[in-house]
Amino acid sequence: MNAPTAASHLIPEVQQRAVPQALLDALKARFGEQCSTAMAVREQHGRDESSFEVPPPGAVIFAEKTQDVADAVRLCSEHGTPVIPFGVGTSLEGHLLAVQGGVSIDVGRMNKVLAVNPEDLTVTVQAGVTRKQVNEEIKSTGLFFPIDPGADATIGGMSATRASGTNAVRYGTMRENVLALEVVTASGEVIRTGTRAKKSSAGYDLTRLFVGSEGTLGVITEITLRLYPIPEAISAAVCSFPSIADAVHSVIEIIQLGVPIARVELIDHNTVRMVNAHSKLALREEPMLLMEFHGSPAGVKEQAETVQEIASSHGGKAFEWATTPEERTRLWTARHNAYFAAIQSRPGCRAISTDTCVPISRLADCLLDSVKEADESGLPYFLVGHVGDGNFHFGYLLDPNLPKEREVAEALNHKLVSRALDLGGTCTGEHGVGLHKMGFLVDEAGVGAVDMMRTIKRALDPKNIMNPGKIFAL
Repeated sequence: MNAPTAASHLIPEVQQRAVPQALLDALKARFGEQCSTAMAVREQHGRDESSFEVPPPGAVIFAEKTQDVADAVRLCSEHGTPVIPFGVGTSLEGHLLAVQGGVSIDVGRMNKVLAVNPEDLTVTVQAGVTRKQVNEEIKSTGLFFPIDPGADATIGGMSATRASGTNAVRYGTMRENVLALEVVTASGEVIRTGTRAKKSSAGYDLTRLFVGSEGTLGVITEITLRLYPIPEAISAAVCSFPSIADAVHSVIEIIQLGVPIARVELIDHNTVRMVNAHSKLALREEPMLLMEFHGSPAGVKEQAETVQEIASSHGGKAFEWATTPEERTRLWTARHNAYFAAIQSRPGCRAISTDTCVPISRLADCLLDSVKEADESGLPYFLVGHVGDGNFHFGYLLDPNLPKEREVAEALNHKLVSRALDLGGTCTGEHGVGLHKMGFLVDEAGVGAVDMMRTIKRALDPKNIMNPGKIFAL
């Protein structure tokens, strides 16, 4: 594939639409104190964990129920003003930035668990419920919700970006675990998609259309999720390796042998050092796999023994087990804090992160060449990966005041993503397209497929008010 230059994949020039005073007056009249134009509130809703600098939205609506969202969208539609859904602000690709101005709709107060149906293995929640809250609410049922992107993101945001995370190798992504949705469309109409049944052949699969749409087709307000029994036995282990290559080849063999491992995370030596400093741990500062096994006691024991044998054949050593909930939590908390550990390792820096995913057989080819390029660049970076499904993340740490460092980081990101596409992979395994991957989406899907996406967008959002400027340009 002859990919365009890195510069052609940077975010497009910002084109702000002013929020009409008539709309602000109407929002104030309808929402009162639930509508804020205070600069501090607007700035909070105008940034995420990405490195992009964009002016904040013109107003923020704090929705407390679906009708609030519907009324806000209807008023914005009447005035042709953009609507940007907001959860907790943990996105990494600029999804919630008001690149064309507009009104941010914060669903954080829509945080009720509406129905738990343990006999059907489902739960229905409002969009502002976080993943940790779901599991806290259902823990007495003996069930759990497995999708774990690291951040305590909202279920609405996780659905909108088709999130996955550390458990995806066994339990899949949000695509497989969202059964039904309630959505406010671009006209302010409330629709429902899907049911609590496990399957359906009734019409177009609108649920899957909205899962992963990144707020560009509607605002998700309710979600019905698939749940799973809490495993009878859970065991976690860490294992260090002489090189990243040894760790990666171990993972490839584990997956190709069909070992039903629940989680397998790669952490490079840079990241281990950062995590040790941040979380006050004493992990060996070498490439490391962090693994977890779910099942019956006998099944977990068999899985662990098989994995330990495979790892040992690739130079794995210092196998350490964590069987108590406290020990496992400590390990996984350290892993989930890797992003913040990396940011703190270089005070004042910002991270340009990426999350390519490739077929498991090509993981070593993609990862090792990308590590070599990052080492040669001299730019600090961290590397973590949900490598059991071929997904990994580089975070390039740059000084925002040094344009040259951003150029280097973007060039590295461009080479990495282009390599993943050449190997049959994707430009984003779980973060979404947002602003940063718009050019790469064309490289991956092709002009015809992206044009079809534009056709869908124009049909469902003819005024282009739903999170405009994301995924692709109209």
